[in-house]
Amino acid sequence: MVKGNPVESFPNQRPTVSWTKSAFISLQKAYEKIKENSPTSAEKVKDTILFMTRKLADHPEKYPLDKFKKDNSGNYRAFEKYSYRVAYRHTAHEIKILRLRHVKQEPKSY
Repeated sequence: MVKGNPVESFPNQRPTVSWTKSAFISLQKAYEKIKENSPTSAEKVKDTILFMTRKLADHPEKYPLDKFKKDNSGNYRAFEKYSYRVAYRHTAHEIKILRLRHVKQEPKSY
């Protein structure tokens, strides 16, 4: 006979992934800019970045700490793909995409 609630012995559900409004607008603008020269490349960049951010729910600490975050407690991380830098914050329940910028843009301190 099984005692207790067997669901409690499993780890919590995966964290949800969401984007700030400004980060999502940045992705849309990047897509439109790339699309002017290459619609195929624009789709590839958009799809890859969206895929990579969705996969963060499986391994939120996969990427290094965000070197531009002051007093980073370890919850702020970032990765680069196709010359775009994606910064995010993770907690046990949520991964929030905070910013997407081209790597040639000046980083903002936060």
